[in-house]
Amino acid sequence: MPVPPSPDPTRREYPQAVRPASGTSTGAGPPHPGPGSGPYPGSGYPPAYRPQSFAPEPALRGTLNAGYAPPPNTTGPIEQVWSPGQRTSNRLVFNVVVYVVGGIALLVALGYIALATGLSSTSVAFVLALVPLTIVLLGVRWLDRWEPEPKTMLLVALLWGAGVAVLSALVLNTAIQQWIYTSTGDAQGTSTTTAVVVAPIVEEIVKGLGVLMIYLFRRQHFDGPVDGVVYAATVAAGFAFTENILYFSQYVDFVGEVFVMRGIFSPFAHALFTSCIGIAVGLAARSSRASVIVLAFPVGLVGAMGLHALWNGSALIGNNFLFIYAVIQVPLFLAMLALLIWLRRQESNVIRSRLSEYSQAGWFAPHEVDMLASLRLRSQAKMWATGYGERGKAAMASFQRNATVLAFRRQQVLSHRLRENTSEHELLNSVQRDRHAFAQAALGR
Repeated sequence: MPVPPSPDPTRREYPQAVRPASGTSTGAGPPHPGPGSGPYPGSGYPPAYRPQSFAPEPALRGTLNAGYAPPPNTTGPIEQVWSPGQRTSNRLVFNVVVYVVGGIALLVALGYIALATGLSSTSVAFVLALVPLTIVLLGVRWLDRWEPEPKTMLLVALLWGAGVAVLSALVLNTAIQQWIYTSTGDAQGTSTTTAVVVAPIVEEIVKGLGVLMIYLFRRQHFDGPVDGVVYAATVAAGFAFTENILYFSQYVDFVGEVFVMRGIFSPFAHALFTSCIGIAVGLAARSSRASVIVLAFPVGLVGAMGLHALWNGSALIGNNFLFIYAVIQVPLFLAMLALLIWLRRQESNVIRSRLSEYSQAGWFAPHEVDMLASLRLRSQAKMWATGYGERGKAAMASFQRNATVLAFRRQQVLSHRLRENTSEHELLNSVQRDRHAFAQAALGR
């Protein structure tokens, strides 16, 4: 009698967390159909809701307790490639330290500005500076729609830029400017050198260190260049906010003109520069080798310094601001915008590709993959779920969020970048719970 081959312990046809025993059924409906039954014969995915209309089946098959059995695998196994890890308090400590240091630095910077320009001027400048800050943060929110970064980490980035980076740049720029003037005695040359050389170098270094710090301490939040730009732009938004308060209060007699130039015509200037660092760090995050950041960060830093110097230098050429703005500054902004749109589209492709692999194994319906890879269809699905109350709305939002995290984590696994800190089983179970919840809400249960 031949001996059957030993199973390969490294291969698992399906994650075991939610695979019920054969014939499992509950009172909510008949047992989950096998291949060839249900509304999509042969597909075998859970009939949670109809394609396009997002309407639930009249009888929901299976329940939360029973789970959903995937169909026989015809496309090859999806192996379990990562497992739960141990959470530590280091993340909280990191956040709290930056909150405290950044907050203190911001208060010191605002206090310095108030002493130098007056409390009333600083108060007016503070309110005006909120306008470009809001514009940039809305742009960040638009960019960060697929897998929004944690608000706690965005606050870290904002406080670093508004507090630590500004205070550091203020001290260093002033010291270097004074040294240049003492050495040369040329006031005009000192001013030009500071604007075109010193400021771009100093300011991009202190802003870039914030992005690098988030990468080094919270690397799990970096999935690619889009995440890098999100953090870089948030750091830059904070930096520009405090810097605008300084400029608006210094030039209070011309605050209208300064506000239009800095707050309306160029609110994204600092975000544009520092985004070079974010893109470089984000690309490094996609590499399985941690050493790539050693090369990527300086490259991004040089790009940020170059754009910053070009921007400042162009403002010093003649008196035709609008011409220089249209010829140099607008094209730079449009080029960066086009790049960001392309990068965001790549995230959609990642979601579709990775979830399609789970779909082939029965975890997602094809129309669910289509919905999850389209911002337009996601919005339609949320609107549909909202019609069934807060429970349905919350479940659909959670379903989309968990599925997106699952896709990006699998992408990290395939590129050998994921540490042992996320559970594939946990995410798949969460997706099933979410699907069950909004389908039950639609059925009025």
